[in-house]
Amino acid sequence: MSGIRSTDIRSTGIRAGLFPLPLVLGLLGTAAAPAGAVGSHAPHASHPGKSLTCRGKGVDPDALVRHRTGTVINAPLRTIWKLQTDVERWPSWQTPIETVERLDHGPLRKGSAFRWTTPIPPNPSTPATSLEITSTVQQIKRNSCIRWTGPAIGEGLRIEGVHVWKFTKVKGGVRVTTEETHTGAQVEADVPTATKILREGLEAWLRDLKSAAEARADNRYLQGHA
Repeated sequence: MSGIRSTDIRSTGIRAGLFPLPLVLGLLGTAAAPAGAVGSHAPHASHPGKSLTCRGKGVDPDALVRHRTGTVINAPLRTIWKLQTDVERWPSWQTPIETVERLDHGPLRKGSAFRWTTPIPPNPSTPATSLEITSTVQQIKRNSCIRWTGPAIGEGLRIEGVHVWKFTKVKGGVRVTTEETHTGAQVEADVPTATKILREGLEAWLRDLKSAAEARADNRYLQGHA
């Protein structure tokens, strides 16, 4: 699971009985229309294509809720990789993430797990609460790709997510592509709405990653020429 954005839930008017939380957010696209190649500079989904994989493993092929998108970041690959894999520092550049706790130690690797939370604003049916996601790295290749899986749990809700990230050097920087799927009764009850929220969440994640990485790259350049 990923990309959950509490701000998005407010704008959708989703009934709490369906989605008591924004978990739907970090991920998807309809099963009938998975996105394909990534964009050049701004995050966006494009035409259907082969799903992303990391070490031969991809998202859930049977999931009804899925999305794929990407962007080009003008920063060194090592900077982007560090931001994405230093999960305990996510709250410093992703405001929708409240806390992150590593459940193991050392560099992120296969089997690493982390628990993170994001707030859920109050709505007409439920009070303000928090969504807890536990992610486990299943595949990883340094400076190339990451695939993690795990549940997002809130009051009356459970969603199983599979999330793949791909990092590729290109002219002008690094192309970061991401694809995620969700399964669960709540999201499958309204796939179009879940897809919209997930798309917005993933694209917001990419915007934050791009901003943070490019700011770091600019700062290092300026320090080197001071």
